Amino acid sequence: MRIASLQPSITLILKSLNRLDALCACTRYCLEAVPELADRNLPILQDSWTANTEEILVTAPDLVLASVPYRLESLAAILKSGLPILTLAPHTLKDIYTDTRLIAAVVDARAEGEALIERMEQAIEQIRATLAAQSEAVARGSGIVQQGTESPARPLVYCEEWGKPLIHSQAWVAELVEAAGGRFLGEPGAHTTPEAVAAANPDVLLFAWCGAGDRVPLAKVVDQRVWQQLPAVVARRVHCIPDQYLNTPATTLLDGLNAIAGALHPTLFAAHPEVRTLA
Repeated sequence: MRIASLQPSITLILKSLNRLDALCACTRYCLEAVPELADRNLPILQDSWTANTEEILVTAPDLVLASVPYRLESLAAILKSGLPILTLAPHTLKDIYTDTRLIAAVVDARAEGEALIERMEQAIEQIRATLAAQSEAVARGSGIVQQGTESPARPLVYCEEWGKPLIHSQAWVAELVEAAGGRFLGEPGAHTTPEAVAAANPDVLLFAWCGAGDRVPLAKVVDQRVWQQLPAVVARRVHCIPDQYLNTPATTLLDGLNAIAGALHPTLFAAHPEVRTLA
């Protein structure tokens, strides 16, 4: 099976399945996500948004794998060429698990796919279990034993995927925030305004702008939006999480989960080394 990957999330899943040998072409963003691919000298393609059908045809793939974000015009051109294409559009963690199973089936790695999904689910459950244990310990320390008690201090979290316009992070990020003991502010994927965020009075601000890596200018954002008096800013609970850890629907979301948990509950979870905090 020769696969042309048009999105780094697909390439990362192939890496986690130990099936990078299936790649016959990928994008430059795939190389950034999986640097070891540079030694393979694979043909470099445009991504799902700007896909060039002629470029893809030259690589003679058995299957083209594309994922969000993509343009329908680009996909239509690939379909018209006769190339087989599988397009993915995950919204939730469940969708990501389903896509992982699809990719695993394509490259004959079903067992590896199930193991990968189990590892992701166990990591999420471990965070929840730690929070639940802390909650029970607090209840016992107060002389009150309450089975199933929610974790103490569930902060309200504003998580931003883009800054112009302001866009809330996706649904899978909302799930990670909830798993890490927070409350996700707003509607996942929806636009918002600085005024609406300020009115909600969030306890924590998380920024992961698409394509920005870890370069969100936190101080500038706070100043431009006049957020200096928000509780999150006063308490210095303003963080930049590397883009790939929240916006790429692949196993890198586990780094995102750990980053969120460390930001929300620093006494329970270690700070992620790649998370930047407002100085």
